[in-house]
Amino acid sequence: MKTVIMLAALTGSAMAIPAFPGAEGMGAQATGGRAGTHYLVTNLNDSGSGSLRDAVSKTDRIVSFAVGGTIVIDSRIVVSARVTILGQTAPGDGIATYGNGWSFSNAHQSIVRYIRIRMGKGGDSGKDAITIADGDTMIFDHVSVTWGRDETFSINGAANNITIQNSIIGQGLETHSCGGLMQTDGGISLFRNLYIDNKTRNPKVKGINDFTNNVVYNWGGGGGYIAGDSDGQSRANIINNYFISGPSTSVTAFTRGNANFQGYVKDNYYDPNQNGVLDGTILGPASSNYGGMVIVTSKFDYPAPANIMSAPDALTYVLANVGCSKVRDATDKRLVQEVQSWGKSGQLISDETASPMSYSSGALNGGTKWVDTDGDGIPDAAEIAMGTDPNVADSMQDKNGNGYKNIEDWANSLVGSTGGTTTTTTKTTTTTTTSKTTTPATTTSKTTTTSTTTTTSKMITTAAPTGSLQTQWGQCGGTGWTGPTGCATPATTCSSINPYYYQCL
Repeated sequence: MKTVIMLAALTGSAMAIPAFPGAEGMGAQATGGRAGTHYLVTNLNDSGSGSLRDAVSKTDRIVSFAVGGTIVIDSRIVVSARVTILGQTAPGDGIATYGNGWSFSNAHQSIVRYIRIRMGKGGDSGKDAITIADGDTMIFDHVSVTWGRDETFSINGAANNITIQNSIIGQGLETHSCGGLMQTDGGISLFRNLYIDNKTRNPKVKGINDFTNNVVYNWGGGGGYIAGDSDGQSRANIINNYFISGPSTSVTAFTRGNANFQGYVKDNYYDPNQNGVLDGTILGPASSNYGGMVIVTSKFDYPAPANIMSAPDALTYVLANVGCSKVRDATDKRLVQEVQSWGKSGQLISDETASPMSYSSGALNGGTKWVDTDGDGIPDAAEIAMGTDPNVADSMQDKNGNGYKNIEDWANSLVGSTGGTTTTTTKTTTTTTTSKTTTPATTTSKTTTTSTTTTTSKMITTAAPTGSLQTQWGQCGGTGWTGPTGCATPATTCSSINPYYYQCL
């Protein structure tokens, strides 16, 4: 009955605008701090005025950033209800926290985008990098979460209508080394995420769950996707995901299902051979292929992605866009490269500062603070492009009447409706096979990928770009642009929300 109530509530709110263009799943209609005030993070301090911790300490706030870099946190950050975190607004390489984890328990209606939450061995023992014990209607998009001491991203208890999309959940620290628990009757959508280098729980699911277009790589002996082995009823869609064994993998992709776990499964791929070639095959619907869960023939009526990709296409998309990808840091680049080794590279770790990760909290480029005359968090050049007034603090107004505040419109324009400013070109060859013995053993097709990845990234700036061989981008119309030469001619017109860009090579 609880499931029916949840889905009815989703239908009843269908006319509301999404949290941002491209928000999907059960948490898509989170409102964040739209009804409140704007808070601009102006420093990398752990606490105090202008800090991220202070920004999320009160309800009803939209949080943006005038500074980029890493915030070293000694204690856990506790997020209040109805808060929007717009990490994509940070200049330079973006924003990260390091040293401890975050709690979103009771952080109802949260919207969290483009931020790195890196816990590490110095964090609180027995705690998660992100934990949600209860709360209603939240969405996490393009978040990079690593190095949890207990779980890396875990949701339990009375949590309802939550989406995690386009995110990395990786390298839970040994000895526990867990991706995370996703266990609630209130409903969780997991779309286009990368689970990587976690010994177990990639994820462990109980209750209501939609697991679509995800990639799971190099799980350990504890298990890949774990169908919650409990007395409670679970009902999950498991659609078009790609599982790739890595050097740490010693068990099959799915484990531990029982008669209480009902799964609708379709066209999930599994590549178990660790041979350096992407040649996964489709897992059939047999219960033995899915850890013994009960396979059902009708898809559960949960809010699905607008575009459900094939598993090979989802893999390409995930590698191009997943995580805090507006500017990828060295950690996320390495994790993506591990997947692209197609089984040859990857490891479980207990110390993020040791080789091969060798993490340094000072590695992010902080960039240059925007010119923002009125101090409302929107750069002057962007305000001119949007048709707002750079001399009036109007970031919490809705100039174009689309339901989003001006600060949201600007933040959304930085990453587009699908997120991801990175592109991947992949050559894929598909062949039909008659049989292949694997564990589990069901085969209908084989996809081989032989390409390399080419990436580009956009940086909105009004200053001349620096650094050799790095592609840079200029603001719409070139306001404040001082060089260098060799920039492509901009578009003749500019959208009020989605700027065009110069390209400087």
